[in-house]
Amino acid sequence: MKPSEIIFTVILLPLDFLMLVLAGIFAYFLRTNPLVANFRPVLFYVNLPLSKFIILTLAVSLFLVLIFALMGLYKMKQVRSISEDFFKILAGISLGVIMLVFYIFLRREWFNSRFLILAGWILAVVLVTFGRYLISKLQAYLIRKYKFGTQRLIIIGNDNMTVKIKNDIENKPELGYQLISNINNPDLSIIKNSLKNPGVDEIILADPNWEKEKILELIDFCSEHHISFKFVPNIFHTLGVNTSIETIGSIPLIELKRTPLDGWWRVIKRCIDIIVSSLGLIVLFPFFLILAFAIKWDSEGPVLVKLKRVSRGKEFLLYKFRSMIKGADDLKKFLWIYNERADGPLFKMKDDPRITNVGRFLRRHRLDEFPQLINVFKGEMSLVGPRPHEPNEIEKYQKHHKKVLAIKPGITGLAQISGSSDLPFEQEVKLDTYYIENWSIILDLKILLKTLAIFWRDKSAY
Repeated sequence: MKPSEIIFTVILLPLDFLMLVLAGIFAYFLRTNPLVANFRPVLFYVNLPLSKFIILTLAVSLFLVLIFALMGLYKMKQVRSISEDFFKILAGISLGVIMLVFYIFLRREWFNSRFLILAGWILAVVLVTFGRYLISKLQAYLIRKYKFGTQRLIIIGNDNMTVKIKNDIENKPELGYQLISNINNPDLSIIKNSLKNPGVDEIILADPNWEKEKILELIDFCSEHHISFKFVPNIFHTLGVNTSIETIGSIPLIELKRTPLDGWWRVIKRCIDIIVSSLGLIVLFPFFLILAFAIKWDSEGPVLVKLKRVSRGKEFLLYKFRSMIKGADDLKKFLWIYNERADGPLFKMKDDPRITNVGRFLRRHRLDEFPQLINVFKGEMSLVGPRPHEPNEIEKYQKHHKKVLAIKPGITGLAQISGSSDLPFEQEVKLDTYYIENWSIILDLKILLKTLAIFWRDKSAY
C-alpha cells in the first residue's frame, strides 16, 4: 500500500467529522435565523443554548464517524468512487438519525425541534459528500499533473481482457495506475528487469490460464518483493464469489452459495420489507380508495387482480390494480402474433387493446403495482428483487434463465430501473443474475432511490 493511499484515506476521517459538525451548526443557525424564528419562535437560549448544542453536535458527529467506519467508508483504496461513497454516507447518516430519534424518544429530555434533525440530516449528507468530492478532485489532479501516488503496474497476458485493462488504464489516468509494461506470460526474468527502473508496485495477471507452477512462482516472487498481486478470475474462480467454509470432523468443506443474501442479511432484509410495506399500506390507503373508485367507474371487473407467479419454486398470487378489461387472459392467445418480445418467453404489445383508459394511466405511472406491498408484507415478495415470473414463462426458460428464481421477486429491481420491458430478455436475465450474485443493502438502497427518481418519467410500461 502506497503512502498516498494512506494519506488520502486518513484525511477523510477528520474531514468527515468537520463536515458533520458544520452541518449541525448550520442547522442551528438556520433554525434561529429571524426569518425562520419569526415564523415559528424557539426558546433555544433557555433549553438548548449554542454551547450545549455544540457539545451534542460533537458527540453525534463522533458517533456518525464510527458508523462510517463500520460501513467501510475509511477502507484504504487507490481511488474512491463518489457515487459509491454517497450511498454509504446516506445510509450511515440515516441510520444515525434514526438511532438519535429513538434515543430522544426514550430520554424525553432533549430539544423538541424536528427542524434541527431534518436540516442536520440533509446538510450532513450534502457537506460530507461535498468534502469527499473535493478530496477526490484534488487527488485526481495530483495524479494527472504529477503522477502523485500512482501504482506502477505490469500486466501479464495477451487476450481480450488484457486489452480492456490496458485501455482503461490509458484512457482513465484518474484510476491511479502507471503502466510500466505488458508481457505475454509470467516470465520472472522480464519482471526482474523492471524492479529497479522504474520500479513495480503491482502485477495484474489478466490471463490466469497458465501452469500452476508458474503462477505459484509468480505469487512467491511478489510476496518476497512486497508487490501487490491481483488476477482476473476464470469461470472456475468466479464460482467461489459467494462461499462459506465449514468442517466435518477435520475435513474443510467450501460451500458455493448462489447469493450473499443469507443468514442475518436475510433477516435484516425481511425486517426492512415488513416495516416499509406496512407503513406504505397505511399511508397509501386513502389513495388506494381513490384508485379503486376510478377503476370501478371506468370498466367492469374487480379492483384487484390476482395473478399466478412463482417465488423460489412455489406459486403465489400477486396483487395488482386491474388495468385490463375483464377476461383479458383468455384473449392473450389471440394476440400472441403481435408479441414484440421475440427474444424470449415474455409477452409485450404496444397499444394492447385489452388495457382500459384508467389502466393505461396506472401502467404509465406504475400505480398498478402498489398492491404488491401486500405480497411484500406477507413474505411472498421483497421490495427489491428480480421480476416476478409467470409459471407458463418458466416452462420455456433455458437452464441459465432459472438462476433468477434463487431469491424472492421484487416490486422493483436492477432490470426494472435499467429499461424494464424495453430490455432484451437475455439482458434482463444478466442484470437479475448480477443482482443475485452481488446483493447488498447498499445496492438495494441505490435501486430504491433510482426507482423513485424515474417513477414519473419511465415510459417503458404500457
